[in-house]
Amino acid sequence: MQEMKDLQGKIKARLKELSEGKYREFASGLLPDVNNMLGVRLPALRSVAREIAKDDWRGYLRTADDEFFEEIMLQGFIIGLAKTDVEEKLRLIREFVPKIGNWSVCDSFCASLKFVNSNKERVWDFLQQYFNSEREFELRFAIVMGIFYYTDDDYMDEFLRLLARIRHDGYYVKMAMAWALSVCFVKRPGKTLEYLKNSEFDDFTYNKALQKIIESKMVDDENRAMIRGMKRKTVD
Repeated sequence: MQEMKDLQGKIKARLKELSEGKYREFASGLLPDVNNMLGVRLPALRSVAREIAKDDWRGYLRTADDEFFEEIMLQGFIIGLAKTDVEEKLRLIREFVPKIGNWSVCDSFCASLKFVNSNKERVWDFLQQYFNSEREFELRFAIVMGIFYYTDDDYMDEFLRLLARIRHDGYYVKMAMAWALSVCFVKRPGKTLEYLKNSEFDDFTYNKALQKIIESKMVDDENRAMIRGMKRKTVD
């Protein structure tokens, strides 16, 4: 146990050495609700994570400190890198998800879970509990996982069906849903258009999805003009 405490102390000191004041100011502007940021760039965090993942990563995760934003992000990266079986990986994810408190940790964590590509059916089943959650960042976690790993032909219909069912007032849920709809539209315009027209998305999510589709460089001018004409007029 003392050895793990010493390791935690060394990692914390390492992160402080890697911190940059100007980067902290920049990143804090993107995450106004985060007040425990050191200011370590993501490539540096990933480098530290790779070092830990080669050693006693289980011991590190068991005793990991959550004092700083970067320490939480680091845990997520280590889980993504950990070489283990799918069931242990899912247990680690289940333990980590409650620590997600902002979009940055959520999205970076999801992007690091490359093991999903070879375990899609098992992970899809696992994600259903989060699609049914009432907690903002648990729902965002499920949606972003869908964006990264489940917008292919095998899963997109079911993913769109789940999106259409979500009712949540959280800003970060709505933004994730708009992002997801825009990604689905790029890959399968006809199918996604059907959901946009026939599903009861709230005005904010619906119009934000249209905006993201219009801004996409992957959408042609004809579709862009059509999408512009679909915007709902809202009363402030």
